[in-house]
Amino acid sequence: MDANRAAITDMTETLRILAALPADQAQTLPGRFYTDPDYFDYEVATFLSREWHCLGRVDEIPNPGDYFTTRLFAEALLVVCGDDGQVRVLSNVCRHRGMLLAEGNGSTRRFVCSYHAWSYDRSGQLSAAPRMQEKGVDGKTCRLPEFRSEVWNGFIYANLDDAALPLAPRLQGLNQLLAPYGTQGMRHIQSFEEEWQTNWKCLVENFMESYHLSVVHPKTLHPYTPTSLSRKALSGEAFTSYCANYPDTVATRGMGADSLSPEERRRSTLFSVFPTQIASQAATLLVSFGIQPLAVDRIRVRWTLSTYGIELTQDELDTRITLWREVNLEDRIKLEKMQQALTSRHATSGHLASEDYEGTIADFHRYLARQMAVGPKITTVA
Repeated sequence: MDANRAAITDMTETLRILAALPADQAQTLPGRFYTDPDYFDYEVATFLSREWHCLGRVDEIPNPGDYFTTRLFAEALLVVCGDDGQVRVLSNVCRHRGMLLAEGNGSTRRFVCSYHAWSYDRSGQLSAAPRMQEKGVDGKTCRLPEFRSEVWNGFIYANLDDAALPLAPRLQGLNQLLAPYGTQGMRHIQSFEEEWQTNWKCLVENFMESYHLSVVHPKTLHPYTPTSLSRKALSGEAFTSYCANYPDTVATRGMGADSLSPEERRRSTLFSVFPTQIASQAATLLVSFGIQPLAVDRIRVRWTLSTYGIELTQDELDTRITLWREVNLEDRIKLEKMQQALTSRHATSGHLASEDYEGTIADFHRYLARQMAVGPKITTVA
C-alpha cells in the first residue's frame, strides 16, 4: 500500500514537471504512465469517472423512442430520445433485480425487462410492475436514474458526477473552429464498436499528432494529409486541435456547407475533447471516437460516421468507411505493439516533435496535470 502511494506520488510529480516544460522542450511521458494498473485506477478515481465523455451522436437517435446502449466504467447506460425530443442518458438497469433493460440499439415505445416484465416509458418512469401492486410499486415512486448529459454540436456527452461543471462553456474556442462545417446538423451513417489492447492515452495521443501520418499511413492518409502540411490549431483547457491540410495536387473531399472557406474545404480539422473524445471534421464527413477505458491496457472504442447533407453518394460513403477502417487497423496494430514495449524500463521520457506535429500531445499532458492537481488524496488508493 505504502509503495503504491509513493509510486503514484512520484508519477504525479513527474507529470507536473513534464507538463510545465516550455513548448520547445516538451517531452513524452515515461512508459509506466501507460502500463501501471495502480496508476490507471488512480486516474479513474481522480478524474476519469468524473469527467464528460462522448457517447455518440444525436443523429443516431433522431426520433422519439430511438435508443442505443453503451457503458461508462461500472455503469450500463441507455441513451434515448424522449417523447419531447430531448436526449436522456438513463441507467440501463431494472429497478427490481438489476437486469439489463436493453441491448444494442433500436426504437421502442417502452423498455420491458426480460426478467420479470417491469416496463418503463421513454423518460425512464415505471409504467408497469406485474403483481407488485400490494408492494406499493408504481410510476410515482419508481423510475430509472438519469445521468447528467449535454448535447454540444450534435455530440452526446454524459458525466457520472452530479456536481460536475457544465462542458459547453469550456469549448467555446473549439465551437468557433467547427462552426463553418455545420457539425451540429450532420447526418449519421454508421457506428462501430471495437476493443483495442492499448492504454486509453495512447489512442488519444496517436490520433492527435500528425507526426506519424506519412509513416504509418503511406497509402491511406499520406496522399491527402501528409505530415509536412499539418499545422497546430486552437487549444484550451478542455480541448486541443490541429489542421491536416491537403496538398494542392489533390481534389477537395467535397464542398460541404456554404459557410466553409476554400482553405477549410482543403483540410481535415482533428480535435480532442478531453479526456476521451477524438474526432476528424472534414467538409463532408465527420468521424468521432468515444474511448471507454476498461483497464490499463484495454479500451472499448465506439466510433461514428456522419455526413453533410446528401452530397456524397452511397458508393462514396462506402469508400470513406472502408478507408477509415483501414486507417484504424493501421493505428491499432501499431498501438498494440507499442503497449507491449512500454513495459520496458528503457521506455523513458523523450522529446516531442515541434508544435505543428506533436504540440497537441503537450496540450493533453497539461490537461492531465491539471486533473491530478485537483484530484482526491493519494491516501484513498489501496
